[in-house]
Amino acid sequence: MNILHKTTLVGLMTSLTLGACTSNFEEMNTNPNLIGKDDASARYFLTELMIRPYIPARYNYWRANLLHTDRYAGHFTLGQNGNWWSDELGYSYNVAYTDAAWDHYNGLLGTVKQLLEFTAPGGAFENELTHAVVLILKSHYFQLYTDTFGMIPYSEVFTDENVSLPKFDAQMDIYKGIIADLDAAMAAIGDNTSTGDALEDLGDNDVIYGGDLQKWKRFANTLKLKMAMRAQGAEGDDFSQAAINEALGAPLLSEGESALIEKDLEISQWDYSTYADVWHNFGVGSDWVLGRELIDYLRDNNDPRLAQYANPAEGGEFTLTRPEESEDAEGYNLFPKRTNFLRELFDESEAEYTWDDQGDAIVVTMPENTNFIGQPVRLSGEMSSLLQFGFFSKPSDLVIQQKNQGGTSTPETVLLSAEAYFLQAEAVLKGIGSGDAQEMYQMGIREAMRVWAVDDAAIDAFLAAEPIAQLDGTVDENLEKVAIQRWIAHYTDGYEAWAIVRDTGYPASLAAGVSDYDLYGPGTITAGAYPQRLRYGSSLQASNPENYQDAIDMQGADMQGTKLWWAK
Repeated sequence: MNILHKTTLVGLMTSLTLGACTSNFEEMNTNPNLIGKDDASARYFLTELMIRPYIPARYNYWRANLLHTDRYAGHFTLGQNGNWWSDELGYSYNVAYTDAAWDHYNGLLGTVKQLLEFTAPGGAFENELTHAVVLILKSHYFQLYTDTFGMIPYSEVFTDENVSLPKFDAQMDIYKGIIADLDAAMAAIGDNTSTGDALEDLGDNDVIYGGDLQKWKRFANTLKLKMAMRAQGAEGDDFSQAAINEALGAPLLSEGESALIEKDLEISQWDYSTYADVWHNFGVGSDWVLGRELIDYLRDNNDPRLAQYANPAEGGEFTLTRPEESEDAEGYNLFPKRTNFLRELFDESEAEYTWDDQGDAIVVTMPENTNFIGQPVRLSGEMSSLLQFGFFSKPSDLVIQQKNQGGTSTPETVLLSAEAYFLQAEAVLKGIGSGDAQEMYQMGIREAMRVWAVDDAAIDAFLAAEPIAQLDGTVDENLEKVAIQRWIAHYTDGYEAWAIVRDTGYPASLAAGVSDYDLYGPGTITAGAYPQRLRYGSSLQASNPENYQDAIDMQGADMQGTKLWWAK
């Protein structure tokens, strides 16, 4: 797929004044090089809404996804020797980097509103079925938005009054509103399979499902189930059980129906970014490695995704030098503790290496491209001189495939069919659903592995042999396995993987935060706690001060450690 032919048209059309779109059609018809009225369709606008929430341009992809949510998820780590950033970055507040996430989501509000108006009754592209797809996209966008920041503008964004300073809605109310929209969209779709004929048909401008409305309906129901399961037990929850029952009683995403966006490896990184744009274009100072928990779960359980997710450590010979006491007393005194920490990590990873302790220097030798070792998350910047890139596993070529080189890349995740199976398994384990939890759990694993092109024979072997693939423990032990598999499945989808940790508490070692500040960086979250949200954009305090203050009065301090409604 090449998204360029779709987004180019979107760019041309959005350069017009969207609110006066129809008034421009006559002018457009006078120039054969412009888009004619008979050629205009909502589907050209819709493509952008399907792409932008998930695939921002490079600036936001780097600062929001890579530097924050992928690392809060424990999937990626920074801070190695020569890296520009300590792994505390993101745990210590940096206004420019945090603003990138807020600006990305908040900047899409106008696009969502205009598409709703365009496709609603009386709109320029009135179509009830296209409107239903927009409602579903709006719903998923707001789920990501609210699960990142908590209270956000919602109800007053879509009123006819054009409120310039919208209030921030309580997260419970946002969840209820989203589920109501999903129900409305599913009802509108009914048994329809497409949005119409010719230009009315979304066709290949629907870069997720090719215009298949029944898949969108199952997407909506799966999103409804996920949100209702997440809301269950939160303070004031009076809707989740009914929503869960309704969702479990209707079709969910099934085998082969993951909502994915194929990465375009030709289009400019300034319009459409990938991890490779940071990896290859920023230089080695921006490179990153994989987190310990992720590598450990994959390696220790013979998970066939290991080679799809990561490359082995480069290896080589490295000298770890003890600082001079007169120049760095702390580093001098902590050198034994910090190097022993690394040695224990290598041993626990069953790595091949030699360790030659020469007193004030240690020479570590590792074979090339052999060991799979993950770096512990959130290590102190004072550790950087000891953290050699060659010690740790880097992202696989599927993650950092360079553009215009003819290679392949794993697709961008929107919503996984694996989630539908995992959530059904979780519901059965909790006694709020029926069916075979083991069967659903293994189908979830199978679907998650297929996204990463793992062949069926390897999947079958894993499901048959590995203890982690069996729900054979206590209820709590089985729920932990389901949560871990959901978290693993959302590799490179840091927003959702981070939400899973906050919601379930697994992996427990991530959710626990850090406490040993000889090794780890506390950041600016109280006592090294696990991050629970991102701070609002810094402009809010000046642009919408009263509603901003109301939000933090209700939700809690505008800090990363403030828990969201469903995580308290």
